[in-house]
Order: sequence, then structure tokens, then C-alpha cells
Amino acid sequence: MRFFTAGESHGPQLTAIIEGLPAQMPLTAEMINNELKRRQGGHGRGRRMQIEKDQVLITSGVRHGLTLGSPVTLTVVNDDWKHWTKIMGIQPLSEDINPEDIKRQITRPRPGHADLVGGMKYGHRDLRNVLERSSARETTMRVAIGAVAKQFLRQLGIKTVAHVTEIGGISTDPKSYAHLEVDELREIIEQDPVYCADKVASVKMVEAIDDIKGRGDTLGGIVEVIVEGCPPGIGSYVQFDRKMDGKLAGAMMSINAFKGVEFGLGFKMAQNPGSKVHDEIAWSEELGYYRKSNRLGGLEGGMTTGMPIVIRGVMKPIPTLYKPLESVDIDTKEPFVATIERSDPCAVPAASVVAEHVIATEVAKAIMDEFRSDTMDGLVDEINRYREYVKEF
Repeated sequence: MRFFTAGESHGPQLTAIIEGLPAQMPLTAEMINNELKRRQGGHGRGRRMQIEKDQVLITSGVRHGLTLGSPVTLTVVNDDWKHWTKIMGIQPLSEDINPEDIKRQITRPRPGHADLVGGMKYGHRDLRNVLERSSARETTMRVAIGAVAKQFLRQLGIKTVAHVTEIGGISTDPKSYAHLEVDELREIIEQDPVYCADKVASVKMVEAIDDIKGRGDTLGGIVEVIVEGCPPGIGSYVQFDRKMDGKLAGAMMSINAFKGVEFGLGFKMAQNPGSKVHDEIAWSEELGYYRKSNRLGGLEGGMTTGMPIVIRGVMKPIPTLYKPLESVDIDTKEPFVATIERSDPCAVPAASVVAEHVIATEVAKAIMDEFRSDTMDGLVDEINRYREYVKEF
């Protein structure tokens, strides 16, 4: 499976094309729209979420609710485009229009964004040409693609969930939700304003977001993704670029504003001896092989172990501040405070939704690489046979 996304933040629409999905997989727009709605939610979101009501259109690759095996095209229209048609128009400028008269030109790069380096790389003097594509608006299509991937995984008995474990230094107590299954965890976080499973921490997070908003600043945090039901052996140890943890880490780090990733115990492994890090192996007739703990987060030697995959990513505070940082005008070279675009005081809850979907996409891709995936029924049969094989190994 492979995919591409296209579109600008204030352009007419966002588009994704997915190739490699098996035929005969159930897929409807409603399955995707629910996930897009969750991406726009969470306490701390800004005004853009009140403007855009993201709804997907499936324009190829699906007939009567089932995939055809041909490329699937997904489209989300930008409702705000009507206010940006002159600023972001597709047609060439007419001779009687001076390019310098176009509104909302940006020559003052914002610290923490792609503005300055992107302008250098592509030779753009109007940095709007950079920020329109580098915007986190692109994650709309990453979630749409991930919603398709999640539907694929569900057919194989694989479930995913993501939740917020830290915002602005306020951390959850894992003991409050460690006993929950994926479905139970999802039920809790979908009712929570910051998608957090710890009710005590959630209240403090909401207060911290409200406080930082009043001060014109922003907060970052940590999100955790759990994948349950993935069979062992997905990925490989034989080449560096086939290692599953490398692929998952790359997917997590591809999300806007993410600056760190860890599995299982993560960086705490550096504080413990090996006896407190590695997972002892056991076997039972009911389960087959399993680990007595899951400190490595469901991955060993670049492959899944069959235990839940547990991966966390850290999101930096959004760099667009209502008390903007200093910058330099690329035309005059004079210092200025950076341009303010619409901003969220905290987008960590929404980022948890994005994280779940990019991880689901990567797991789906890896499974399609491992098994014949021309038809959904054929793939289900093949994986079921494989599960029996590894259980009896």
C-alpha cells in the first residue's frame, strides 16, 4: 500500500490517493468522517475548527460500499476557500495586477515553522507559499487515510487507540487505566475534553490550557498509541529499512510538531538494568507464546512480538503565539515580531488522533507487505493460518 496527499491549507481542497488496498473491503464515507470529526475536537482547539466541517468524498476505488482493488481517492473540501480565492487562486496573475498587491503576503518567517528554511529551499519570497503546505491542515488527509487503514485492520481483528498522557508537564497515572482493554479505553477518552483516560489529570490539563491561552502562549505534550491484536513477526531483522520499530518511529515523527518517540518503557530503559527491561517469554496452550511483561512495547529485533504495540510521541508547543517571538523580515532584514496566523493554545488532543491514524497506516502497510492482499477474504484466511502456525511453533 502506498499513498500521496495534496492540497494547501487555504486551497480549494485536500486530496489523498491510496493504492494497494485489497478488493472487497467494506468502506464508506461515514467510517472516515467520524475520525475526521475527532481530529477537530479536543479542548484547546482554535477558530479554524469552527470554520471547517471536514467531510470526505470518496471519488474512486469503491463501488457499493466495497473497495475494488483500484486506487481510492479521498477529497475534503476547504469551506474557507471562498474567502481565499484571490489570495490562493490557481490562475496566473493578470498583467494589471502587481504581485506585491496580493493580500496576506508573508515576509516575516515565524520561529519554529518551516517558513524561513522552506523559502530558502524553494526560492519563495512570499512565505505563504511555504506555510500553506507545511501547515498541520495536511494531517486531515493523514487521518482520512488512517481511517481506511483502521477499517482494514479491524477486518483482521487488530484494534488501535490513542490517548493523551501529558500536557504542559501534567502527567497521567498509568495505574488508572492500565487494566483497560482497547475498546474500554476508547470509550473513556472519547467522552473526555482532552482525550485523557485519567480523570484527575484531565481536569488539571483543561485548567492549564485555559491558563496558557489567557497568557497568549501554547502547550505541548505526549500522546500514546496502542495497537492490539497484531500477529508476531511483522517487520524484519534482516535489513535496517525493514525493521518495524524504525517504520513506526518514522511515521510518528512525520507528524507536524512531533520531536520525540519511544516504545514501551522508552527512555526509562536507560535508568534500569536489563533484568528490569526485557520481557520474559512464556507459553500456554490457549495463547501460544507470550511475554510476561511488555516493557519493550511489543517489538523485538525489528519485529512485532504479538504483544500490544505501545508507542509514544512528544509534541512541542505550537510555535504560532499570540505573543509572537522575534523574527527578521526577509526583504528589509529588519527585526520584527513574527506574523500571527490562526493558532491553537494546545493541539495535543487532536495530535493523538493523528498519531493513532499514522501508526495504523504503517501497521496496515506492513501487513500488506507480509501477506498476499489482493482480496480481503484471501488475506483474512492467510493471516488466520499464520496465527495458527506461530501459536503451535
